[in-house]
Amino acid sequence: MTHHFSKRLPGVVGLVLVVVIVLCAIFADVLVPRNPTAQSLRDRMKPPAVELSNGSTAWLGTDHLGRDILSRIIKGAQVSVSVAASAVLISGMVGTLLGLISGYYGGWFNTIVMRVIDIQLGIPIILFGIAWITLFGAGLFSVILVIGVWGWVKYARLVHVMVLSLKERQFIQASRALGATDLRILFRHIAPNLLGPVIVLATLQIGEAVLLESTLSFLGVGIRPPTPTWGSMVADGRGYVDTAWWIAVLPGAAIGLFVLGSNLFGELLRDYLDPKTE
Repeated sequence: MTHHFSKRLPGVVGLVLVVVIVLCAIFADVLVPRNPTAQSLRDRMKPPAVELSNGSTAWLGTDHLGRDILSRIIKGAQVSVSVAASAVLISGMVGTLLGLISGYYGGWFNTIVMRVIDIQLGIPIILFGIAWITLFGAGLFSVILVIGVWGWVKYARLVHVMVLSLKERQFIQASRALGATDLRILFRHIAPNLLGPVIVLATLQIGEAVLLESTLSFLGVGIRPPTPTWGSMVADGRGYVDTAWWIAVLPGAAIGLFVLGSNLFGELLRDYLDPKTE
C-alpha cells in the first residue's frame, strides 16, 4: 500500500499544482490584491514583502514600473490557462476528427493528412508561430489559433494509429456484418475507445500550450501589453536579473510549476486510464 501511494504521489502533487493554478485563473479578478496594470514609479523594483508608499504590502515585490508582481502572476494565470484550454480544445477536436477519418477510410485522404503532418513536423514551432503572428497579427485570438493549429498533428497521429488497430477487431467486424453504418461504427464503437489516450494527451498538451504562449509573449509576438502574461513578465525582468531577480524568476517559476504539474498529472491519468502501462 505504501509503495502504491508513493508511486502515485508525484501525480497527486501535479494535480494539486494544476488545480491551484486553474482556480487562481478562474477567480483572478477576486484574488488580485492590486490592479495588475497600475504603475507607481515611487514603488518600482521593490523586493518581496516590502511595504509600499500607499501602506499596502507587495508580497512578491514590484517590477520596473511599480506594478505588483503577485497581481500580475495571478492575472497572467487567467490568460495562460484560457489560451491553453482553448487551443487544446481546438487541436484536440481537429486532430481527433482527422485521425478518425484518415485511419478508418485510408486512401487519398489519409495520404494528404499524413503528408501535411510530415510537413508541419519539419517546421520549427517557434518559426511557425512567428510567421503566423506576422501574417495575421498578434492578440489573444491569434495566439489561440497558432497553438491550436500547431497541436492537432499529435492527436491525428495518435488516433490514426489506434483506429488502424481498432477497425480490425472482431467487435467492429461484427457491427459491420450486422449492417452498422460507417458513421455509427466511428462514433459509437471506435471513438469511445480513444477517449482515454486523447484525454491524457490533452492534459500533457495544456502544459506545452502554456509554454508556447509564454515563449511567444517573451519574444514580443504574442499577447500585447498591457495584458499581463507570464512570458512578457519574464521578458520585462530579464534586464534586471542582477538587481531585481524576482521580476523574471517568479513568473518563470509559475510557468515551470504549471508545466510540471500538467506533466505529472498526465502520467497519473495514463496509469489509471491505461493500466497496461504500469
